[in-house]
Amino acid sequence: MGVVMKRKINYYETDKMGVVHHSNYIRFLEEARCYWLDQLEMPFTSLEEQGITIPVLGIQIEYKHHVTFGDVIRIQPFTKEYTGVRMVVGYVVTDEKTGKVVLTGETKHCFTNRELKPINLKKVNPEFHAKFESTLGEE
Repeated sequence: MGVVMKRKINYYETDKMGVVHHSNYIRFLEEARCYWLDQLEMPFTSLEEQGITIPVLGIQIEYKHHVTFGDVIRIQPFTKEYTGVRMVVGYVVTDEKTGKVVLTGETKHCFTNRELKPINLKKVNPEFHAKFESTLGEE
């Protein structure tokens, strides 16, 4: 099993029904993606220092079960697809207490320079390219 980030649900992240509002999951996935990059020793700060950005091109989420205030979720990001120019990060979010899958999803990205022009990570940073390539299939 790859990188897993644990996160406790805050009261302000819930809605009138007492469950996590669906829009907050996008933030949770972003937090997990940053944590994942840190664990891979490719923090956003390091990428940005080298002029590399990873904009989000799209998000797909399928909600399967709800969580509420005080619950702890486990978010497992993984490289679903990677070409050097584009990447799809997959996610599985589970309720730590019950083990139920809360959601599955993915975010689509590309690699760009500071001017937001597409780049090939294999050419720009072979070390980071190799790290992303090595994580394929680690779900």
